[in-house]
Amino acid sequence: MILTVTPNPSLDRTYEVVALKRGEVIRADTERTDPGGKGVNVSRAVAAAGQRTVAVLPLGGAPGALVADLLDAQGIEVAPVPIAGATRSNIALAESDGVLTKINAPGPELSPAEQELLLDTVRAQSRDADWIACCGSLPRGLAPSWYADVVTRAHAGGARIALDTSGRALLEALRARPDVVKPNVEELAEAVGRPLATVGDAVKAAEELRELGARAVLASLGAVGQLLVDDAGTWFGSARVDAVRSNVGAGDSSLAGFLIAGGTGPEALASAVAHGAAAVRLPGSVMPTPADLDPAAVTVTADVPVNRDLTGPVS
Repeated sequence: MILTVTPNPSLDRTYEVVALKRGEVIRADTERTDPGGKGVNVSRAVAAAGQRTVAVLPLGGAPGALVADLLDAQGIEVAPVPIAGATRSNIALAESDGVLTKINAPGPELSPAEQELLLDTVRAQSRDADWIACCGSLPRGLAPSWYADVVTRAHAGGARIALDTSGRALLEALRARPDVVKPNVEELAEAVGRPLATVGDAVKAAEELRELGARAVLASLGAVGQLLVDDAGTWFGSARVDAVRSNVGAGDSSLAGFLIAGGTGPEALASAVAHGAAAVRLPGSVMPTPADLDPAAVTVTADVPVNRDLTGPVS
């Protein structure tokens, strides 16, 4: 079982448009409403693969109730933490050329009692977990060290932790030695304090995160591919994608694929790449099923193309 923790979930509305023109009335071609948040998306991808997952998340108001209903309809066990504030609503505009514009709301502030209930719920649900995936931004009220506390408690209980966050929350958590962290290029560059121009730059940055405490780094390099750096070595994975429809949740799908395949080694990286490539071919934040995967299009190698430029959207 993969347990996900999403401290700042959302209700995501995605509109597909031909082109985004500022100051004009734009008519959407399609509209989707999905439960959102990085950890929520990981649970959705795990469930789409036919695996058991439990999602821990604070929920409040009408948006929170709808998030719970949507997750239940997708076969995801929800361990809700009731809060007084309303769950945030986000908007994504997907243009026909693959460009995505997102507007993310800040989300509610958690009271001290709600924060403690969130930790207690994670502790209670983690007993049967093979992996705990802690993902996304922290809501107002939670200290930047919150993820570090979760990692420490999870390790004390014998669980493995995958962490997908950024900024100070990531740097604080590294000291607790998470089993794997999953930054994208921008988050990786922010963590080391410099821009990254090539795959080789990303490898060096991932090694620095390991020096700071991460046991493994799974880095999404946008359209270029993905990196895995751990004790056993460094691998680069990529996949052929003919057309990108939406990259919303693609990185979350990749993390799910990585954990489903065991969370270690080149086989898990291949699964991560396959899931991410499948996700970008689907609308909105739809998560791929096994039928959507194309393992034959995936290449994983220890011969890392260090001089390749980093271009394309992040996920």
